Amino acid sequence: MGAAEAEPGPSVPPMPEDALSDVDYVRELAQFILRNCEQQLRSVLLSQDPMLHFPLVIEFAELLDASPSLAYLIFANPAKFLPLLDEAAHGAQEVVFEAFKDREEMVLKEFLHARIDVSGSPLECPETFPRIGRLRVKHRGILLTLKGTVIRSGPIKMIEGEREYECRKCKQVFKVYPELETGNAIRLPMSCPSKGLKSCGGTHFRFVEGSIVCHDYQEIKIQENVHVVGVGSIPRSIPAILKDDLVDMVKAGDDVVVTGILTAKWSPDVRDVRCDLDPIMVANYIRRTNEFKSDIEIPEDAIETFNQFWAQFQDNPLKGRNAILHGICPQIFGLFTVKLAVALTLVGGVQHVDASGTKVRGESHLLLVGDPGTGKSQFLKFAAKLCTRSVITTGLGSTSAGLTVTAVKEGGEWMLEAGALVLADGGLCCIDEFDSMRGHDRATIHEAMEQQTISIAKAGLVTTLSTKTTVFGATNPKGQYDPSQSLSVNTTLSGPLLSRFDIVLVLLDTKNPQWDAVVSEHILSEQHRGSEKTKDTEDLACVWPLPLLRRYIQYVKRNFQPILTKEAERVLSSYYQLQRRSALQNAARTTIRMLESLIRLAQAHARLMFRNEVTRLDAISAIICMESSMTASAILDDAGNALHSSFSDNPDQEYAKQEKLILEMLKSVDHAS
Repeated sequence: MGAAEAEPGPSVPPMPEDALSDVDYVRELAQFILRNCEQQLRSVLLSQDPMLHFPLVIEFAELLDASPSLAYLIFANPAKFLPLLDEAAHGAQEVVFEAFKDREEMVLKEFLHARIDVSGSPLECPETFPRIGRLRVKHRGILLTLKGTVIRSGPIKMIEGEREYECRKCKQVFKVYPELETGNAIRLPMSCPSKGLKSCGGTHFRFVEGSIVCHDYQEIKIQENVHVVGVGSIPRSIPAILKDDLVDMVKAGDDVVVTGILTAKWSPDVRDVRCDLDPIMVANYIRRTNEFKSDIEIPEDAIETFNQFWAQFQDNPLKGRNAILHGICPQIFGLFTVKLAVALTLVGGVQHVDASGTKVRGESHLLLVGDPGTGKSQFLKFAAKLCTRSVITTGLGSTSAGLTVTAVKEGGEWMLEAGALVLADGGLCCIDEFDSMRGHDRATIHEAMEQQTISIAKAGLVTTLSTKTTVFGATNPKGQYDPSQSLSVNTTLSGPLLSRFDIVLVLLDTKNPQWDAVVSEHILSEQHRGSEKTKDTEDLACVWPLPLLRRYIQYVKRNFQPILTKEAERVLSSYYQLQRRSALQNAARTTIRMLESLIRLAQAHARLMFRNEVTRLDAISAIICMESSMTASAILDDAGNALHSSFSDNPDQEYAKQEKLILEMLKSVDHAS
C-alpha cells in the first residue's frame, strides 16, 4: 500500500468521462502505445499469418506513470475502456505499418488484443488483488486480479461475439453484442438506437448477412491456493472465461495470475431450484507462474545463519545434521531413522537428463507402514508445513478427481478436473491411508510417481499433465503385521507400486520395556514442564524453528546441485552389486530402481549437509538409510526397528563404526570384481 501512496495511482482524482470524447481517448492511448510498445507492434506486423490472434501486453505501471487519469479510467470502468484500448492498438499498428512497410515485409493484423499486465503496479494491493474467497460485490466492474490454481479446463469452443442489424425504417446499421448474464443470448433493442437529432423509433430490424464475428472461447475454473487458506476454511473457486489468444494457454494444475472483469451470470435453469447469479471472471490477461511455485524469499540474515551454523559444526558435521533433524516433528520423541528419511525426501536429489532427453526424476518418495499410534499422520502434517506448496489428502482423494485426474461433465460438456497429485505439482503430496486408493488411481499413479506425468484419454479429452511432485504416503498394515510375509501381502499394495518408493519404513509397535519407559517418561515430563524446556532441547529445537527449517530446505534445494565423487560412486556401485547377489532380490527392475534411489538419497544427504559434492559420508549415510527400508535386503544386522531408533549422543563416533562395518562388507565385492 505504501507504493500506492508514494506514486500516482488509482486514488488520483480522475478527469470526468465527459471531458473527452471516445475519439480523444483512443488518440491518447494510441500515442502511449506508440511510445512504449513499438517493438511489440513491429514483431506482430512481421508475422506473415494475418488470421492469428496476437496479444499486445501493456504494463499498467507504465501507463500509470504516463497518464494517471487514463489509468484510473481503465481501472474503474474496464468494460468501456478496454475496447477503446483495443481500438487504439489497431490505430497504433497502422501507424507503425506505414512507417516501416517500405523497409520490412509487414502484414496488418486484423486480430490484435490489448492485454493489461498489473505486475509491479499499485493494483497489486489487497483491494484490487484479493483472495478468491474474499470476492465481494464491491469488486464487480473494476479491473481485478486473482491468483490461484487451475483445477478444471474446458474444451475450446467458438462463440458469437457480435452481429449487425439494419433498421428497416431509417436504414441505420448497428451492432448487437451477446449478454453474458443470460448465457450469451443476443437480445435486440426495443427500438432503433439511432443517434440522430430525433430517434426514428423503428421496431423492425433486418439481419446483415456476413456480419457475425466469432471468437475462440474456453472456460476454466481457478481455486485459491491451499496454503493461503486457514485451518477449517474451504478453498474457494471461480470460473474464468478465456477468449481469442488466451485460450489453451493453461491446463489443469497450472498456477496462474488472471486480470480481468468480475461479472455474473444466471445459474442454469433447473426445475424446483432457485436461479441465482453466479460470479464469473472475464479474463483480459493471464500469466502462468509455474516457475515460482515453490519459491520463497530467503533473507540475507538467514543465509548468514546457515553459514555460521555449519562453520560451528565443521569438525563434527553429523552432530550438526542431527541438530537439524531435531527440528522435524519435535513433539515426537526419538524416531531418528524416520526423521532422517523425511528430511532426505523433502530435500530430494538432482534430476538427470541424458543425451537422448530421457529424464530420471530427482524427487524421492517415502512410505510409512506402521501400527496405529506410531505417529505417521503427525509426520505427514509436519512435512506439509515444511513445504511451500503441499496438498494433504487421503487415499480416497479430497475431490471427485481423487489423486490423479478425472473427466467431469458440467452443463453438458466434459472438463478435466485435477486431483491431488496434479495440484501438488512442484511440491509435496501427502497421502494418508495410502492403501485405500480407488482402482482408477491405483492404475494411473504408477506413471505419476515415476515418469512424473499423467496421460489422459477420457471422454475425447487427450492430454498429458505434469506431476513433478514428492509423494509421502502412510498406511496401516492389513491386520497384524507378519514379518514372515512380504510387504505387498501385509499392505495389499502391489509390488510395482511399492517399487516406486525410494524408502519404505515399517513402524512396528513391538514390546520393548526399556523403550516404553523412556517414552512414557518423556511424555509425562513434557506435560509437567509445559513451556519450560531443557537446555539441550533449546539448543537443538529452538535454533531450527519451523520458518527457518522451511527456508533452509528451500535454500539447499535451490542452490546445491551435488555431483558424485569417484569414491562415492564406488561405494554405491559395490553396495548395489551386493544387493544383486542377495538371494531375496530376484527382480532386476526393482534393484535398478534401488540404485537410482541410492543416488537420490546420497545427493539429498549432501544437500542437507550444505555441500555441492557427494562424498563417501553421504554414500554411507544413504546406505544406512536404505538398510532400514523394506525396499532392499537388510545386509546389516543392526538395522533394527525404525520406531525404536533414537538420536546418538556422539553421532560422528557411531558413524565411524558403521562405516568400518559397511566398507569391510563391500570389500568382498571389490575382490570379486
